[in-house]
Amino acid sequence: MKEEINMSLVPVKFRFTTKEKIIMIIIMILMVIGIIITWVNYVENAKIKVQYELAQKQLQEALIKEQEEAERKRQEKLPKLTEEGKENIKHIYSSDTKRAFLTFDDGPSSNTSQILDILKEKGIKATFFVLGSNVEKKPELVKRMYDEGHFIANHGYTHIYENIYQSPEAVINEYNQCNQAVRNAIGEQEYNSHLFRFPGGLNGGKYAEIKNQANALLLENSIVHVDWNALNGDSETTNPTTEYEMKRIADTTANKQSVVILMHDAEAKKVTAETLPNIIEYLLGQGYTFKNFYEIIK
Repeated sequence: MKEEINMSLVPVKFRFTTKEKIIMIIIMILMVIGIIITWVNYVENAKIKVQYELAQKQLQEALIKEQEEAERKRQEKLPKLTEEGKENIKHIYSSDTKRAFLTFDDGPSSNTSQILDILKEKGIKATFFVLGSNVEKKPELVKRMYDEGHFIANHGYTHIYENIYQSPEAVINEYNQCNQAVRNAIGEQEYNSHLFRFPGGLNGGKYAEIKNQANALLLENSIVHVDWNALNGDSETTNPTTEYEMKRIADTTANKQSVVILMHDAEAKKVTAETLPNIIEYLLGQGYTFKNFYEIIK
């Protein structure tokens, strides 16, 4: 007996209409487009990420280089007394070539600004033996000295002989007071010039013994001293004239290869500021090259 076939269980062949086929094709095309767009976005985002990371790396490297360069320049302006520097100081008045160190004591004062203007115009770096008490009065001028590449050396705090020459320790104390005033003025707490000029000079006078003891104590603390072997005479008379200063420059520099010239930028030394261009021209005419103590101490 033949089994009867239940026709309801036989699958009916599914046929798409033309419209449905078009819709499916469009859907497939859109899916492909979506996949392509997603892939392109992924690739582009990956590229952007790489470029961003590269830019960040380059920026970081540039910042590091900038910081390193700033630190290098900062360190260059911090005097460092080496054994070579000590030897250079010992032989400061000897040189195979003609060189001149312009040094100014007792400032800063209202005359210092004019002196700095002249030095800037001439492209010359000088050395200023500043007084701590005056540094505190005119810190902006000391900062300008520092920023413009001049060497800021130490002349004590008071310039009052009975104070500074009470004892060798008093000399050190005045040095430290002045040094701190300079640090505060220039905004650099690591600054130490390592260079001192005794008020009145190291040699002679009623305080000669204390000065000699103080000099030894200074050296123990990595501080050297320097006097001068030429001058403009602005401390020799109450009212020096330009003619007088020029004559003293000519007399005291004659036949010398290396000259450390004593001048002053104190309040009463306006003539020195006015005469400075003539002094510079004279020394240039005599074949001198101008130096400062950065080239000696470091």
